[in-house]
Amino acid sequence: MSDAVDYLHAYAVKAICKARRMPFGKSKRLHRAVGRIYLLLTKEAALARNVDHLDDFRAAREAEKSITSAPKKSVGMGPAKAPVT
Repeated sequence: MSDAVDYLHAYAVKAICKARRMPFGKSKRLHRAVGRIYLLLTKEAALARNVDHLDDFRAAREAEKSITSAPKKSVGMGPAKAPVT
């Protein structure tokens, strides 16, 4: 059973480290939330001897993929304008 625990914990560490490298914002908060979900699934997998946590893991992976593949909005000055001469 430790294989599932180690597997889920590796995903938790990866998500949390990725969130630490991101600038402040909604995406960072969402990645941290996904990391916390992975940690909770790790604890559940350590205690439970069933495979119910796998459905939750798949849902968390889908959430992480949707966060990562979401289009990024440009923040700042907006579209570049040609200089007036």
